[in-house]
Amino acid sequence: MDPFIEGQDWKGFDLQFIGSLQASMAPKLHPAYVVLVEERVYLEKGAEPEQPYIRPDVTVAEAAGEGRSRGPVASATGAVAPIVVTLPIPEKVTERWLTIRRRDTRDVVAVIEVLSPGNKRSGSDGRQEYLAKRAGVLASQTHLVELDLLRGGLRLPTVTLLPEADYYAFISRGTTRPSAHVYPWRLRDALPVIPIPLLEGDADVAVDLQGIFLDTYERSGFQWSIDYTKPIAPPLSTADEAWVRELRIIRP
Repeated sequence: MDPFIEGQDWKGFDLQFIGSLQASMAPKLHPAYVVLVEERVYLEKGAEPEQPYIRPDVTVAEAAGEGRSRGPVASATGAVAPIVVTLPIPEKVTERWLTIRRRDTRDVVAVIEVLSPGNKRSGSDGRQEYLAKRAGVLASQTHLVELDLLRGGLRLPTVTLLPEADYYAFISRGTTRPSAHVYPWRLRDALPVIPIPLLEGDADVAVDLQGIFLDTYERSGFQWSIDYTKPIAPPLSTADEAWVRELRIIRP
């Protein structure tokens, strides 16, 4: 993974990555299955005022040297003049995922999710929405594949303690739950090849996450749109920061 993407252009990368993932799987699924992009829309009210999904409805421009908000000011007529305050406005959020369906009946066979920052933010509407949907899928016979390509935020809840890693892929087969397979890897590792389960009797589809990442990265020109002079967010360990800088990925 390119650690700069998470803090600079995750939304754009996520959209392109899902498209690349769909394109890579489609030829392997035909003619028995189709892979479709689905979406959900919700209002993110945010759990805390500093959440990025909360934006001010007005902007108060302070004069140079003013650093504090002022209290009510009496007008010439003696009436109290209003002051300007900031109110939180819910943000409409659209998230996309993939479903693999039988071509003949359109029954859902597998759900493939790429986690967003909102899915991993403590107390957010996005996390509540996602965990509710996740619980519904886990209670069914539908396979669930979850890709956590974000270092920041909360991890997905599991009964078994997850191994320490930067990124994870969860493969939960409807036929073997509550057991699931987790693929953990570090920043310095190549992204793994993971299996996408289908109906009983059909072989898994192998998905090369590293190849899909590189296709997305190069085809969409992230090497030119990302500012590699900015700090990496979330911050890396000192050793990983030095390793990233030694790659000399900064473009002229």
